[in-house]
Amino acid sequence: MTVGSPIPFEARTKLRIPLVSAKVQAGFPSPADDHIERSLDLNEHLVRNPAATFFVRVQGDSMRDAGIHGGDILVVDRSLSPADRQIVVAMLDGDFTVKRLRRKNGQVFLEAGNDSFPPIEISENQELVIWGVVTFIIHQAR
Repeated sequence: MTVGSPIPFEARTKLRIPLVSAKVQAGFPSPADDHIERSLDLNEHLVRNPAATFFVRVQGDSMRDAGIHGGDILVVDRSLSPADRQIVVAMLDGDFTVKRLRRKNGQVFLEAGNDSFPPIEISENQELVIWGVVTFIIHQAR
């Protein structure tokens, strides 16, 4: 799975969208409340550190079992230190990719979220640069 060129975050304007105070039931329906609690600016919820945040669009299906699909937009924070099992945007030998970072017995791997793709064991001859940690995935309902 590859990712497109990073798009830096720029909060040019605030876009406040109404937030309904009622919770939406994923099980049995409940009576609806007919009032709006307040407005919501998604930038406030998706971007923790604007100076270190970028967006990137996904291509491919190697992370589909992790809920990341082609066409999705990833919110990536460069200020976070990548930890084992986190999903990261990385540059491996000059190519961008999104994978789960794994560290086992002193070795570093990039693991796909799709069994059709084997883990990539990073050798000392390869250049791996972690560009940031994926904090949110934005995708259209399917």
